[in-house]
Amino acid sequence: MKFNLVTQIFIAFVLAIILGSIFGSSIDFLKPFGDLFLRLIKFIIAPLILSTLVVGVAGTSDPKQLGKMGVKTIVYYLGTTAIAIIIGLAVAFAVSPGKGITISTDGLTIPEAATQEPQSAITTILNIIPENPFTALAAGNILQIIFFALFIGLAITFVGEKARPVYRFFEGFAEVMYKITGIVMKVAPLGILGLLAPVVGQYGLSVLLPLVKVIVAVYIACILHAAIVYSSAVKVWGKMSPITFFKGISPAALVAFSTASSAGTLPVTIKNTNENLGVPNRISSFVLPLGATVNMDGTAIYQGVAVIFIAQFYNLNLSFTQLLTVVLITILASIGTAGVPGAGMIMLAMVLTSVNMPLEGIALIAGIDRILDMMRTTVNIVGDASAAVVVAGTEKDRIEVVPTD
Repeated sequence: MKFNLVTQIFIAFVLAIILGSIFGSSIDFLKPFGDLFLRLIKFIIAPLILSTLVVGVAGTSDPKQLGKMGVKTIVYYLGTTAIAIIIGLAVAFAVSPGKGITISTDGLTIPEAATQEPQSAITTILNIIPENPFTALAAGNILQIIFFALFIGLAITFVGEKARPVYRFFEGFAEVMYKITGIVMKVAPLGILGLLAPVVGQYGLSVLLPLVKVIVAVYIACILHAAIVYSSAVKVWGKMSPITFFKGISPAALVAFSTASSAGTLPVTIKNTNENLGVPNRISSFVLPLGATVNMDGTAIYQGVAVIFIAQFYNLNLSFTQLLTVVLITILASIGTAGVPGAGMIMLAMVLTSVNMPLEGIALIAGIDRILDMMRTTVNIVGDASAAVVVAGTEKDRIEVVPTD
């Protein structure tokens, strides 16, 4: 019996949990398979974004239409982030993850990522413009690659017929990258086994039990956000059944859960959104790379739960004004920390500082950050895909999907 890719990934996912639980830390011998898969994914990110976005922008041929699409995308991302933080706070109040918790704070230190200074809005905007586009490609700086590709695509449109050879080059290059992505995805089940099994083996119940309510709160909030917000959005504006949507994006969701990397999952997200959800390249190649760096719904949910957990642990009462500040800072920080390593930690440090809460609280949940990161990354990339479906629906531009086994 031949299983399709979704089934293969799911089997690998379940097998990783079983093997990690049985063998514990000795399952680390599978880690090289995960590292191999991550390297394969990372090596196609930059050329895939460049080629597909150039073709998408040049194919639009109307800069005004591109601008309108950009506004829709940003508004959707910021709107869903606002809803996400509110859901995170609401679920945290219902679950009360910090009440009755006894954790020794001796020897706890604030993770290094949380001590980094967040960039100002002006610095963030300036850093989008690459001083050397080839350096941006080599470093895999997604925002700078997007900027470079946008300008090439627009210039092709303005030049016209003389630039057709350049357009055809990128068009062919994009097709080559799609084919390479398909080849890389064939090893996804083995990669997920190598990524997830060591994580399961590393975290035993003794580590998880004191903080299990934090994990439960984040996971419940993430599931609610996807089930309510994304389902409604793709149904109302994308004119798509939520079941079709979640089924179509499920391979990328499983990869995101295993890798805990929105950027690392990007090639799979683009492939699933094009082939399974019928979003044309001109939309997915613009909306998805932008979402991988700006859209942080899952991280916003984490902020809400973490703030309430830390407040309850230290017996602090948050006022309505402080809660409103948490919402606003999280929305703004989702853009200000885009593309920064440890973005979740930096955002949490900003939020805690803004409401005068102890930064030492970050150290309390740092040990389970990887487990939380897996779910919040999954929500982030599903949110990216929902944005692509919504924009395609409002632009009345969808392609017919041919079912595959």
